[in-house]
Amino acid sequence: MGHKQYLAVGQSARNTIFGFTPRLRGDKPLNMLISQQGKINHGRLAVIMFSICTVVLGIILSFVPWLDYIIFSELKLWNGSLSYSYWQKPGVVRLTKVYIFNVTNPQGFLENGEKPKLVEVGPFVYKEDMEKVNIKFHDNDTVTFQHHKILRFVPEMSVNKDQKLVVPNIPLLTVTSFSPNMASFVFNLLVSGLALTYRDNAKPFVEVTAEQLVFGYNDPLVTLAHYFYPKGKRPNSQMGLLLARNGTLAETETIYTGQQSLERFGYIDKINGLDHLVHWKDRPCNNIQASEGSFFPPRSVTKKDLVYIYDKDLCRIVPLQYREDVYKDGIPTGKYTPPSSTLECADVNADNKCYCQGEKCPPRGLQNISPCQYNAPVYLSFPHFYDADPSLLTEFDGLKPDKEKHETYFMIQPKLGVPLEGFVRVQLNLKVNQANSIKVNNIDKFPNTIFPVMWLEEGIQEVSPSIWRWIYLATVVAPVAGPILTYGMILLGIFILAIVFVKAYKSFVIGKKSTEIVELGRETIRRGSTLIIDYSHKLLPHKETAYHPLDTNPTNSTDDPEFKEIHHLKRLDLSQSLDEFKKIKREFVKSHFNLHEAERESLIHSDNSFIQSELRRCSVLNLYEE
Repeated sequence: MGHKQYLAVGQSARNTIFGFTPRLRGDKPLNMLISQQGKINHGRLAVIMFSICTVVLGIILSFVPWLDYIIFSELKLWNGSLSYSYWQKPGVVRLTKVYIFNVTNPQGFLENGEKPKLVEVGPFVYKEDMEKVNIKFHDNDTVTFQHHKILRFVPEMSVNKDQKLVVPNIPLLTVTSFSPNMASFVFNLLVSGLALTYRDNAKPFVEVTAEQLVFGYNDPLVTLAHYFYPKGKRPNSQMGLLLARNGTLAETETIYTGQQSLERFGYIDKINGLDHLVHWKDRPCNNIQASEGSFFPPRSVTKKDLVYIYDKDLCRIVPLQYREDVYKDGIPTGKYTPPSSTLECADVNADNKCYCQGEKCPPRGLQNISPCQYNAPVYLSFPHFYDADPSLLTEFDGLKPDKEKHETYFMIQPKLGVPLEGFVRVQLNLKVNQANSIKVNNIDKFPNTIFPVMWLEEGIQEVSPSIWRWIYLATVVAPVAGPILTYGMILLGIFILAIVFVKAYKSFVIGKKSTEIVELGRETIRRGSTLIIDYSHKLLPHKETAYHPLDTNPTNSTDDPEFKEIHHLKRLDLSQSLDEFKKIKREFVKSHFNLHEAERESLIHSDNSFIQSELRRCSVLNLYEE
């Protein structure tokens, strides 16, 4: 028993000398974090698990494009996605603006050989209400639909649509242009009949309103053609350049939905069940790999600077070349315009040769679209012959090409492929071949020329507010909010763990401090006991003799007088010393504590184990003194 006490005293002494703190049971980092007073703290454990999960989730999300997954899932076309509602019924203000060239000197042009003087009249603005109908999704990542369009005149944005304008007589000049290929007697019979029966209509120029030119007026030649043309290729019963736009279009389109890949998202797969345009024989002219205008393959996915758009009225696909980055209503977009080779002459751009259809190819800036205009000799160009051969301008007065007003362009968001603004601007021109044999109403004096009739601009100025908000969140907010959220989760988890650790450490230290406070109290009582012993004149005169090593060897300790003294101490009767100590304690308390009489008596009569232990320790020390 004695050697164990000796070892305990020795360990305590070493800890005191070298500053070691005794390791308490359960003094481990994990136990310190999740336990309190020897029990698991479930609330703290839950907070720790939440913090760890937050950090792990933040790290995982920082390496996974989770925002892109959400954005692209809503971008792809499926019944219920955000893009589907925008695509099916856009809800955007889509305008068609028509500008008509009024010929102010028709007689001077025919009789005196003057240059035609053209005055642009417009705009005549029509709002297009459009939606997709007869929608059917397919398993091969495509969807089939038809367009339903209604054009409504917007008077507050337009000039007077009822004013009379002088324009070329398109049906008549179309027929006369074919005269070299017709039997002379047949053609003369036809023209003679028109001259006698419809003399007022058989003129090179007619006077019509903008409404009539756009949406139709009665013409005998058109009516005749309507009855004699084969079914399926039959023109409308009236003459109107945009007459076929109203109602549900007969054309059925199939486009890619992007479910399997965004490489061809929004591009056309088939038109009327065919994978090519029937108007042209060879590629690339009959190619249909183009957008119908709602979506384009995202540039961020394809990494390509060239996209294509298809318009039925253009009878072809039009390439659009990326030019620069621009902002549209705070959203980053790419500006696209047609490359200069789009309407280049076939001698320079061989890809355009397939548009010539066996005839001599037109100069730069023109394209024959007669196959999709019921074989009428209609040629396509940019307005005012913008970016065309200069020789086309010299034949007319009043044409002033302007890039800002007449260039086709699109602003497409590169991440989503959604156009935020875009206008297709094209001009319809009539190619006239001089009919020298037809003398009626100076028809023979109409020279060979490409005569401008009208130009139109169609497109959108801006998307709807709901679509703008979605695009803004996906392209502006998400790239910033995503990293903030993921790294914020990591920092938040670490911060919470740090707080838990600090609080757990403080709780642990305070627990240890409470033990130290008890020890300090014991030391204070020991010091008080020393004072009491000093008061009773029983302190040892020499402290260096207070402790002596004990011989733990029992064979050698029987003859040691010091061992006998310790052994004698175990059997020491301390009752007399306690009585003396109580007397000393009473005197000490009365002299050193300013208390009430009842509190003083309570302290004097209290059974203090610490003081008793000090008394025993002092008694042991007294043995060495003797």
